[in-house]
Amino acid sequence: MNMQEHILAALREQFNRWEELLATMSEEQVTTPHLPSTWSLKDVIAHLWAWQQRSIARLEAATLDQEPEFPNWTTHLDPESEGDTDQVNAWIYATCRELPWTKVYRNWREGSCASSNWGERGL
Repeated sequence: MNMQEHILAALREQFNRWEELLATMSEEQVTTPHLPSTWSLKDVIAHLWAWQQRSIARLEAATLDQEPEFPNWTTHLDPESEGDTDQVNAWIYATCRELPWTKVYRNWREGSCASSNWGERGL
């Protein structure tokens, strides 16, 4: 097995572990905030999915030898700026927190990118 195959196998294994864990949880368990945070598991997964979109854009651009086309999150925040990271995270939380678990889960599982809908909450 070459290094790329090894990395992909390890990533698939981790993804499958997440799938197994989520399959054992009820929607209430997934959507209930866990102390000391006010975030639920659904909120964390939505957050990871949002940032994942930037990684997907970078990977796609690298394979096509072009500049990445990042999701159109918001015009007043720069996700590339370390100074805006907390504000971007807060914006992602506010934007995604009312999404139903089924939508958040589907987005995360498919890695889908709805960049043109970010500002409209059509995620």
